[in-house]
Amino acid sequence: MNTPKHSPINRRQFLYGASVGVSLFHLLPGSLVQGAPSLSPNEKLNVAGIGIGSQGGADLDGVAGEGHNLVALCDVDDNYAAKKFAQYPKAARFKDYRVMLDKMDKQIDAVVIGTPDHTHAVIAMEAMRHHKHVYCEKPLAHTVHEVRTLMDAAKKYKVVTQLGNQGHSSGSIRRLCEWVWSDAIGQVHTVHAGSDAFKDVYCQLRNLDKLDQTHEVPKGLDYDLWLGPAQFRPYNPFWIPWNWRGWMPFGTGVIGDWHCHVMDPSFWALNLDAPTSVLAETPGYDPVKQGLTYPAATKITFEFPARNGRGPVKVVWHDGNTRIPKPQDFPADDKIPGTGAILFGSKGMIVHGSHGGGGCRLLPEKLMEQHSGKNAPPEKITRVKNHAWDWIDAIRTGRQAGSHFGYGGPLTQTALLGAIAIRFPGETLLWDDKKMRFTNHKAATACVNPPYRKGWKL
Repeated sequence: MNTPKHSPINRRQFLYGASVGVSLFHLLPGSLVQGAPSLSPNEKLNVAGIGIGSQGGADLDGVAGEGHNLVALCDVDDNYAAKKFAQYPKAARFKDYRVMLDKMDKQIDAVVIGTPDHTHAVIAMEAMRHHKHVYCEKPLAHTVHEVRTLMDAAKKYKVVTQLGNQGHSSGSIRRLCEWVWSDAIGQVHTVHAGSDAFKDVYCQLRNLDKLDQTHEVPKGLDYDLWLGPAQFRPYNPFWIPWNWRGWMPFGTGVIGDWHCHVMDPSFWALNLDAPTSVLAETPGYDPVKQGLTYPAATKITFEFPARNGRGPVKVVWHDGNTRIPKPQDFPADDKIPGTGAILFGSKGMIVHGSHGGGGCRLLPEKLMEQHSGKNAPPEKITRVKNHAWDWIDAIRTGRQAGSHFGYGGPLTQTALLGAIAIRFPGETLLWDDKKMRFTNHKAATACVNPPYRKGWKL
């Protein structure tokens, strides 16, 4: 890919380390948003996909839809990735991302990562070492230590990054932020959020007693590469190719899969960072006997300190069989979102669904009338076309993307702290963010940076 002469940066600058700072992206009015330009061959990025069988493949379709080149595809499972391989026959095919990055180093500008959670960090790190811009599906990583390492690496290698919480590029999340910032509901003090999605996937208690069964690795699957840095466990069809999300050595359950979608609006609007404490309640769940899988129900309470002019905020996460409670003054004929959140302020509340505050509305109804239409607050955040466009445009123009690792990292970290807390239900864990440890719990701190399998490092 070559940058045209009129571009503000040349090829070497945006591929190999010109300073990429956060621009005025979040401050410009929506009227300045421009549509996608018509790209010449020299303006197109060369993009590789790693983990293409599911959401990673959808992310690649988004990049291709913006007119860019998919030059390489990498997946450890030939069968699961077969449809994507067939869809893009001109792309070079690989099983090992390390081989791909070494062999095609000069032909790849950026990578899209859609592998299971436990391999996000090692792949993203290797890509950044090769000075590739990175789009990584959520959650950003599987451990807090990995998140911090990736955040530091993104700064070190000066690459453009994007977390795959697609709703961050929506108009609804921007409208929600502008409502909060214009004091539409007053000071926000509490958020109830959660997800009741795919409960049979995330909780695998029914399959715990089947893990000692012997299964042969299917032809076409490189199981050793699929495991990556995770500690070795014999192959089991209960976690490949999809149900890995419910098994804690590989996934992070409901909170890992949905927190970055559902909590994104509150995180942005309230300028949240790291909580000071986290408390998990997991009725009927024994982490000692059942800890390999995610609970059937969780309620996780995070306490965030006062910051930048706002007061402290309590966030309560509900998932599985634990639902967001209905407020006393909630309209009788209105439904509480199964996957979504309610922000409680001193003047009212905001109710929204998933993926960037979908369907967000103000309650009571009079607030909606007072802050909509011609009375809507001024647009303070740039509106963008979509998440893939935002990332690609950031690469081409030398800015950072909206959900870069500096933002998506702390958002992910909160989810991972919740995933740690479910291993110690009923115990309030006190978090020291600077020292990256729980001040009152050594066992929980050990979960911040668990060891990799021999032969793997970050």
